[in-house]
Amino acid sequence: MVQPEFETLLVSAEGPLGRLTLNRPEKLNALSPAMLKELVQAARWFDAQPEIRVVIVAGAGRAFCAGFDLNFFAGADGTPPGHEDADLGRVMIEQLANMRALTLAAIQGRCVGGGVVIAAACDLRIAAADAIFSIPEIDMGIPLAWGGIPRLVREIGPAMTRELVLDCREFSAAEAQALGFVNRRIPAEKLAEEAAAWANRLAGKAGRLLAVTKRQVNAAAELLLPSAAAIGDADELLAALGDPECREMSRNYLAARLKR
Repeated sequence: MVQPEFETLLVSAEGPLGRLTLNRPEKLNALSPAMLKELVQAARWFDAQPEIRVVIVAGAGRAFCAGFDLNFFAGADGTPPGHEDADLGRVMIEQLANMRALTLAAIQGRCVGGGVVIAAACDLRIAAADAIFSIPEIDMGIPLAWGGIPRLVREIGPAMTRELVLDCREFSAAEAQALGFVNRRIPAEKLAEEAAAWANRLAGKAGRLLAVTKRQVNAAAELLLPSAAAIGDADELLAALGDPECREMSRNYLAARLKR
């Protein structure tokens, strides 16, 4: 089995266990258009390997994922992305969520915005005890896109989705576990070891039963709140990028970040 090479990801497989690692540690694994496209390719590659039963999704370095790469929303000339580029994240999330193999997100450091949506698209989530989550999109002047709203509502309910998305506050791994978003909370120094041990235990179970259980749970979740509602997310994102008030919020957010 030839393992693919990517510019923004590390992808590997050994027996029934796969690894998919976001690999822009110097940018805290911020999600660039190139990374979004490669995540789609990587998910399709894993789907073509029938022996792989569990894939660990992780981030290189000190963060799981810093969310959207802010350069994505306006190029050097200030031009916003086109519709196809604005929809890349939704396409990636759907591909990741619908992978045949189980996916286990191993979350350390910061997990921000689009990183939270990636984690929500995974089947299981294990986090370092000191991991910090946040969904700052509203403060950035954009809506939470990529199907993030329906996925969060299904995982933590509408009330807490409203609070976390609208308030943009940080929340801890302990709160994420209490909300039911994180399955397990582990000391940071043991995260990689515990994630691998859990993935290997799951991979030792019957592949057919893992796959059918994933399909059944996903089907039940879709009945609760279909993710098809996310198809219009790109339109809402582009509308926000063209809205004067939203653009002012974005400028203020970027200015505040530069002062840190």
